[in-house]
Amino acid sequence: MRYSNLPNTDIKVSKICLGTMTFGNQNNESEGHLQMDYALEKGVNFFDTAELYPVPVNSKTHGETERIIGTWFKRTGNRDKVILASKVVGPGINSAHIREDLSFKKANIYKAVDKSLKRLQTDYIDLYQLHWPERITNTFGKRGYEHDKKDNWNENFEEVLSTLKGLIDSGKIRNIGLSNENPWGVMRFIELAKKNLPKMITIQNPYSLLNRIFEVGNAEICMRENVGLMAYSPMAFGVLSGKYRENKLPNNSRLNLFPNYNRYSSDQSREATERYFKIAKENNLSLTELSLAFVTDRPFVTTNIIGATTMEQLKENIKTIEISLSREIIKEIENVQRIIPNPAP
Repeated sequence: MRYSNLPNTDIKVSKICLGTMTFGNQNNESEGHLQMDYALEKGVNFFDTAELYPVPVNSKTHGETERIIGTWFKRTGNRDKVILASKVVGPGINSAHIREDLSFKKANIYKAVDKSLKRLQTDYIDLYQLHWPERITNTFGKRGYEHDKKDNWNENFEEVLSTLKGLIDSGKIRNIGLSNENPWGVMRFIELAKKNLPKMITIQNPYSLLNRIFEVGNAEICMRENVGLMAYSPMAFGVLSGKYRENKLPNNSRLNLFPNYNRYSSDQSREATERYFKIAKENNLSLTELSLAFVTDRPFVTTNIIGATTMEQLKENIKTIEISLSREIIKEIENVQRIIPNPAP
């Protein structure tokens, strides 16, 4: 395994992070435990979850992922071997079953942290992230920003940082980060942190061969302001495994179970996937190896969040840490990006 530091800290985290959003839906408790056992054995010390999980979101399974991680901590006693990240849900997704008020008011965040800690059976969370911006902006599948005149959000970034500082001071969380955020929001938080408030040290956004929009603005912020990308969906909902090529739809695959998860299924995405498949094949790599190795080695990426529903997938994903792509392969990838730039938003 390879490791990097969480920015602005001495905390070492694996370059591969175990994503857990299938625990409690596509994976049951025992399967989740097996994944965590294997990941830790292979040097993966960074687990990511959220109060929202598992996905797809619904009121019956809400909180199950954290609960499963908590029972694993209790069974194994491995809490001190894991850097644990979780998130407080914001208003960017339909999750009123979690809280009627999805704003980042102090009472809401404090309540969310306490419930997460109880489910996780731990006293602290190493990295606590804001899952969605409160304001109306272009997140999760929307390319360009279009100002909504109905957006009556009042900027409260300083208040949110003060709330999070209180949780850090209490020992319930250690560090803070963002998720599904855009450059303007990241910079506002960074500037306000200069008022003796905690700094957002990570941002968890989608990033893959089919979606490199992060590079447009956020990547420069990461490099210049020492913020680390926790890249999610590096396999583009499994599309970049190649299992959906030639119009295949395997049983129990995500697109088979949840057909509305079609963000990476456009004609342009399929065409780009075919081109990447060809590059991988010509270089004796699997498409999975090409896709994950590319993301892991980007200079602004702190960790690459992989997810799996089977142990076979998990083993292949983790093993990609051994692969580094040559300059020639990167050049071929960039040629595809130039011809079919960011086919999935």
